[in-house]
Amino acid sequence: MNFLNYEDFLDNLERLRSRIAAACSVATRPADAVRILAVTKTHPIDAALYAMHAGLAGAGENRVQEALEKIAMCTEPGVKWELIGHLQSNKAAKAAVAFARIQSLDRMDLAQKLDRTAATAGRVLPVLLQINAGDDPAKFGANCADAPALMEAVLKCASLKVEGLMTIAPLAPGNPSIVRRCFARLRETRDALAAKFNTPLPELSMGMSDDLESAVAEGSTLVRVGSALFGKRG
Repeated sequence: MNFLNYEDFLDNLERLRSRIAAACSVATRPADAVRILAVTKTHPIDAALYAMHAGLAGAGENRVQEALEKIAMCTEPGVKWELIGHLQSNKAAKAAVAFARIQSLDRMDLAQKLDRTAATAGRVLPVLLQINAGDDPAKFGANCADAPALMEAVLKCASLKVEGLMTIAPLAPGNPSIVRRCFARLRETRDALAAKFNTPLPELSMGMSDDLESAVAEGSTLVRVGSALFGKRG
């Protein structure tokens, strides 16, 4: 199956930006308060290049191995690769040097492994704490109640820089209140952590193609969008 061309991508991006602008207007937020991370998993390298050329926040990948293959074949250095999928401990060392940021830091032992590798590589690795704000057993992420302990552990890691929180809302067709409450809880958890540890946590990565309006209403600063940009994966 042929991948969409750049012009069609730009048309999709224009429609997406209109949705975000409308959601921001309803929430009385400036339209530029919400950035777009293009979810490029399972798509060819062209998807990441499209995102870069259009000035999007970056390219989001779910699997370390798939991302490494794309990074190796990418001849343009401007792509900002972010890991948005669950990170297994045995992939932590590779991930710590390959990605511009890791959004799926959800446990203390993973923080320590990322910290050690980043220190060896001589870099400070930006991370987001993944929080299961919807209490969904099908989703990864630390529980809201465990977020302070995770935050404290990450702050002790000299080679990690926590920039905010990430969540994935539960699937709740026909019940948008469940989704919105998940996003509200992430914002509330972020606010509590920022106050408790006197640390700015500006990034709230929440919202995807089907639920971004609810996420914007609750304060999302970064929406992770795949299908609305590139079409449904076959």
